[in-house]
Amino acid sequence: MSFLSNKYARVLTALLLLEGIIFYSVALRAENLPPVSPLMTFPNNISGWEMYKDVKIEQETLDILKADDTLNRVYVNPQKTSEAYLFVAFFKTQRYGQAPHSPKNCLPGSGFEPIESGPITVSVPDRAEPIVVNRYLTARGDEKSVTLYWYQSHSRIIAGEFSAKFWLIADSVRYHRSDSSLVKVVVPVRNNDADAATRLAIEFVQAIFAPISRQLPS
Repeated sequence: MSFLSNKYARVLTALLLLEGIIFYSVALRAENLPPVSPLMTFPNNISGWEMYKDVKIEQETLDILKADDTLNRVYVNPQKTSEAYLFVAFFKTQRYGQAPHSPKNCLPGSGFEPIESGPITVSVPDRAEPIVVNRYLTARGDEKSVTLYWYQSHSRIIAGEFSAKFWLIADSVRYHRSDSSLVKVVVPVRNNDADAATRLAIEFVQAIFAPISRQLPS
């Protein structure tokens, strides 16, 4: 009963029930699966940021993610003094249980303790309005990192998990589409300066946003 007394739990439960009803009602309809280029074709050099290495994802992790395509790379900034980790998971459909995993669930499961979290706005090129993304500061022992992430679906940038569920339902009804992507940028904190790590993460997001948007289906 305490679970049901939580308003967020009630909202999430209602969204999940509505999602199930709608997905069941449209299950017999053909779903529109937009074409998308393999994520491995994402540029190695972006506005001076150079790919340092491709990081292989363990098969056990891939089995849990159930993504249709993934990208996991380390880039270094133009000065070769700092690195940023880019992770993208693309799901062509969410009809059969596949869905992006929130970093707020995955990072603590990997031993990272949350310190701060909340939305921030980021101005990006060729877009009139800034995008809203999640900022997540975590620590594992003496190691700290800043994570910026968002859900990208149907040309939308979605920060909140609840909002992602809402737009999933809306797009399933209107467009017969349930494709979505999780885009995550991680920058290690150096000299205990989380603000500097956040600024670097924002710079990287500004560099990759346009090519990421061209890579993912609109």
